Amino acid sequence: MSAGGKRIVLADPRGFCAGVDRAILTVQTILKAAGHSAADRAVARPTDLPPVYVRRQIVHNKHVVEDLSRQGAVFVQELDEIPDEAVAAGIPVVFSAHGVSPTVKAEAAARGMHIVDATCPLVSKVHREVLRFVKEGYEIIYIGHRGHDEAVGVVGESPEHVHLIEHASDVDGLEFSPDVKLVLLSQTTLSVDETADTIAALKAKFPWMAMPPSSDICYATSNRQAAVKLVAEQSDCVVIVGSANSSNSVRLVEVAQEGLGGRGRAHRVDDAGDLDPAWFDGVRAVGVSSGASVPDELVGGVVEALQHMGYTGMHAVETIKENMHFVLPAELRATGNRRAR
Repeated sequence: MSAGGKRIVLADPRGFCAGVDRAILTVQTILKAAGHSAADRAVARPTDLPPVYVRRQIVHNKHVVEDLSRQGAVFVQELDEIPDEAVAAGIPVVFSAHGVSPTVKAEAAARGMHIVDATCPLVSKVHREVLRFVKEGYEIIYIGHRGHDEAVGVVGESPEHVHLIEHASDVDGLEFSPDVKLVLLSQTTLSVDETADTIAALKAKFPWMAMPPSSDICYATSNRQAAVKLVAEQSDCVVIVGSANSSNSVRLVEVAQEGLGGRGRAHRVDDAGDLDPAWFDGVRAVGVSSGASVPDELVGGVVEALQHMGYTGMHAVETIKENMHFVLPAELRATGNRRAR
């Protein structure tokens, strides 16, 4: 390719993180054990009960949810949508990667549900920290997206002691005297950069506030944002693959837009079908990445569509090699099931 050719700049790492991979594999393993592989479904007789229920979206990606639904998983918003006969039959119920509040766990226990908890271990760690800090007498300031499943679950651990804020402007609404022990926690999918202004405002108002463990920051969030920054610097336009309700995907669009520095626009798409050829008028280099809950085949579809538009050159911008892996939930490890994907 000549130096002036149209090219794709591909971010690496991108796509699935270890927590997402584990959550999806959890559902796939249950489906496979129930005889819901592609081959099994071709000959299996229909049954009245599904092989697995999943509370909320297992991860925030509509294609993943649709694919698992086609394989037999049934997604519900709340546990009361699961019929008693399914509970009595011991049909597994999976909690999503984002975690749940103690109220949800108590409801499941009261109904005797067979729960398989696919909460990301990094999220579970924050849940444990909430309980520890409350036990030690702290009030917790939690930076997160109001209404996001992860934030709802964490705040639900101790609603009277966990104070959720989203932006630096929310700090004015907090009032604590210096004799109150304060500690800061945040949604795992929020990076240092995007919480910097809010943390600065908190430190200015509450200088005695304790800071969270640095290990609470999701490695995948930081890695993907760092890669997108570099990609944007080498591009005239950036496409981020991810669903609208995926906070890390939406943030990647913002990071890309900042990195472009006014040279072009960053766009979010669910898949190649969302691409608008008008976005690429006069564009020589298109950056491409994806959120942490996006299958790589969706990125491949975007790349292929761009190639049809004349972007035949491609190189990857790699910032770090990821080798993080989380084992399956204990309920599945005990069955001896092997990796299904």
